[in-house]
Amino acid sequence: MSLRRSLLAILGATALALGMSVAGAPGASANPCGFYETSSDAYYNHCTSDGSRVIIEVEVFGPNYERCVGPGVTWLGSAGKIDGAHYVGRTC
Repeated sequence: MSLRRSLLAILGATALALGMSVAGAPGASANPCGFYETSSDAYYNHCTSDGSRVIIEVEVFGPNYERCVGPGVTWLGSAGKIDGAHYVGRTC
């Protein structure tokens, strides 16, 4: 293979890789899996395709509590009152 073809192949592969990373960018604007918050609210997004329900521990000032959540986004409360949430390893 000539030097020119090698350079064109490298440039083409690089452009393809950059195009794939840009194409994946819209997914970053979707709700992330697990705990996340906006400027005012706290949510837990249980990302699943099997319909399972899981138990999460919601972290608050004072005693934490457990909650059963289904697939998709669940509103947990005001972002000022919720410190976090995580899956505890059990279904409900």
